[in-house]
Amino acid sequence: MNYFLGLGSNLGDRKRNLRRAIALLEGSGANILARSSLYQTQPVGYNDQPWFINQVIEVESDLAPWELLGMLQSIEKKMGRTKTRPNGPRLIDLDILLAEETILDTEALTIPHPRLAQRNFVLLPLNEISTDIIHPVLRRPVAALLRTSGDRPVVVKLKKSPKKSF
Repeated sequence: MNYFLGLGSNLGDRKRNLRRAIALLEGSGANILARSSLYQTQPVGYNDQPWFINQVIEVESDLAPWELLGMLQSIEKKMGRTKTRPNGPRLIDLDILLAEETILDTEALTIPHPRLAQRNFVLLPLNEISTDIIHPVLRRPVAALLRTSGDRPVVVKLKKSPKKSF
């Protein structure tokens, strides 16, 4: 199954944290199909914290959604993430945004991600790597969701370093 994952970090070496999370995903059997650019983003919900670096990746995995969620949570724990407050600072945040046409709403996991259509920090990078993907509940392409999201926090695309690929 193909998944779109949102990655974010606002503690420590944020770019390195994203690279490490991707390496751990690959080491756990996920096949990385596409990576967006990196985006520096203003915090949402709790503003008194460092800005985030966010990215969206497309992965292929044989895991069912709840198994992938377990893998993501294991990677977050391995990297040292500790839960503090809702929307608070975090070393790494890994979210399942979309899983093909899957619609799932349980206490533990909701797919598509419940706030996907209102968050430019995931819509911009998602649109960058897959302009034609359709939100399975709203039945609208990501580009249309981006135009109508109403999200106002700052989201700035970062230039890639000439020496490293992120």
